[in-house]
Amino acid sequence: MNATTLARSIIRQLLELGISDFVLSPGSRNAPLSIALYEAEQKGLADLHVRIDERGAAFFALGISKATNTYVAVICTSGTAAANFHPATLEAFHSQSKLVVITADRPESLRKTGANQTTEQVGLLAPLVSVDINEPTDLGKYLVNGPVHLNIQFQEPLLSDERTEWLEGMKIKPIAALTLKKENLKVGPRGVLVIGHDRAGFSVEELSRFAQELAWPIIAEDPLSFPNALAHAALALTDADICSYLKPEEMIVIGRTTLSRSINSYIAQCAQVTVIDPRVQSVDSNRSASQIFASLPSLTREEDLTWLSKWENFNNIAKKSLHINWSEQDAIKVITSSIPDESALFIGSSRPVRDIEAFATPREGITTFSNRGLAGIDGNISTAFGIATHFKESYAIIGDLTFLHDISALVNAPKVNLTIFVIDNNGGGIFSTLPQSGVEGFEKIFGTPHNLNLEKIIGGFGLVVEKVKTAADMKRSIIHNPGGLKFVIIEVPARDINAAVLKDVTQSFCKALRIGSNLA
Repeated sequence: MNATTLARSIIRQLLELGISDFVLSPGSRNAPLSIALYEAEQKGLADLHVRIDERGAAFFALGISKATNTYVAVICTSGTAAANFHPATLEAFHSQSKLVVITADRPESLRKTGANQTTEQVGLLAPLVSVDINEPTDLGKYLVNGPVHLNIQFQEPLLSDERTEWLEGMKIKPIAALTLKKENLKVGPRGVLVIGHDRAGFSVEELSRFAQELAWPIIAEDPLSFPNALAHAALALTDADICSYLKPEEMIVIGRTTLSRSINSYIAQCAQVTVIDPRVQSVDSNRSASQIFASLPSLTREEDLTWLSKWENFNNIAKKSLHINWSEQDAIKVITSSIPDESALFIGSSRPVRDIEAFATPREGITTFSNRGLAGIDGNISTAFGIATHFKESYAIIGDLTFLHDISALVNAPKVNLTIFVIDNNGGGIFSTLPQSGVEGFEKIFGTPHNLNLEKIIGGFGLVVEKVKTAADMKRSIIHNPGGLKFVIIEVPARDINAAVLKDVTQSFCKALRIGSNLA
């Protein structure tokens, strides 16, 4: 089939399905799609984002999808370009984010013939469903839930002089959300609600209503979305006496709990655990629990005011008992308490997301995002860029290695109002808190110091950058934010010192909790 006709059919269908954001990496084989998208943008029907690097482009699209909770298309040429989509598509699959991943390809007849830039692209992005297309087809049936891969075979010539009003008479019919049958769950009075960081795809509003109806104490891996959650739960539950003191008769776990061993150990001690997560129908089909639901159930419940009072008193003690000097964790605490309401916050993988869970004071007013599907450090800047395109004011917190891993994103940085905080501890800080911290050769194989001046690197791209070394500097940087894209390098104590501080703070905090709760 004529390449231009096929490309126009695909783009028109996606537009009519309500997709408006398209992320494009330039190439030759995908030229028919590129030209069709440009024409759609000129008519005000599409927002076209051009990203040079395919890996970053896919994460950028993922960020937009997270920010809008709608399908976003990301498009590239053939060969290695397609393979570079794989990290972001794995993240999208395991978080069930809405991505339409489009790879241009040569005709099927050229596969395995030695033809230039030709490989087996169908199935390349497994476990995504991969659809091989060489003629117009109904795309709506593939965009049901989660990401999908469309591999498009284009015959030469790739360019055409054909001039038609192919975008006339469009009828937009957005993809309808899946609705699941609502079941009922009967719960007792002495339970705890545990909410994983990505909330299993549910909105904060949905879970807040559910939590209010349930009226149980809350433990949230993301304390920035649930102000009534137990403060610093990940620290408190490292203590066996406290775990025993707060042991519930049953639990409801929403989503995955992937951050702290203490939370998972606490869940494991409970005999009656109910899991709620739509992914049990697809991605996490082997998950086990006492009961499993794919959607939020209606509730039949009892209430125990003594149980609630016990948790409320403990939470009040926890809010007053955490004291920490300048460190990575203090920086996290300052940022999360200081950024303004109605802004977005992207939280990088590795230490930042764990430190927010443990050290941030529960609050509301901001919209949080992170890549918790596979929790990689790749593509974090690109994801934050994508999110920022749909918010008036955005922030991100990432580590120095995470920054360096996605440095190509700075080549054509978008015009967004985004401040990126980079915690610079000259290497992989999380490993200093793990069992391998004392092994021979630690610095070479785990610590991996980069010994780079991040200020100069960022300044070399012509971007705004500053360095802070104290909590006071941090607060001033947030208050006097000029807007636009800005990087803040946070200089913190050495990794081994910070690991020791983390251990000491946890012990002193738990001791204060035991004394305040008469457990000592």
